[in-house]
Amino acid sequence: MKVDVEKEAVLQMAKEMLVAARTAPKGKGIDSLVTYILDDNEKEILATDMEKLAEKNGAFFIRDAGNIRNSDVVTLIGLKNSKPLGLNCGACGTNCAGFAEKKNEKSKNPPASFDGPICAVKSVDLGIALGSAVSRAKDMCLDSRILYSAGATACITKMIDAEYAFAVPLSVSGKNIYFDRKQ
Repeated sequence: MKVDVEKEAVLQMAKEMLVAARTAPKGKGIDSLVTYILDDNEKEILATDMEKLAEKNGAFFIRDAGNIRNSDVVTLIGLKNSKPLGLNCGACGTNCAGFAEKKNEKSKNPPASFDGPICAVKSVDLGIALGSAVSRAKDMCLDSRILYSAGATACITKMIDAEYAFAVPLSVSGKNIYFDRKQ
């Protein structure tokens, strides 16, 4: 007899979420997404790194580290090699021709979580992918949250190979662990 089989199902459901992210529409059909599922050891490393970054980035990093630790599965969805698409929309703060030059400049004050600029269309692609992933999670009755803090930490510490990322932790429990958060 198997007991509490829900926990076994979360990993498979996380994979289905990442399929939804991957197949979400992309600007000009160019896919710059990277996806990850952390193992238990990587979850703990990420949570510890988030706590270390809290003084510089805000106390909510500590709160979110607790959510990472208490999650059944943690996924990360980000962008890699998100070159501009040649639309010259200017939404990134420059034009596509000046993008590479701006990309090589480092933020100096205050230190940023991500090295910009990020192509605005690619940022929208990431948002649509995240929306698709959490929509799939909702359809499967998983509790989830989109966490800037965990994605930023994974990028800052080079845990993942991404320019820009967000975490989507998942939980199956009698009460949503992401609902009554403090801070």
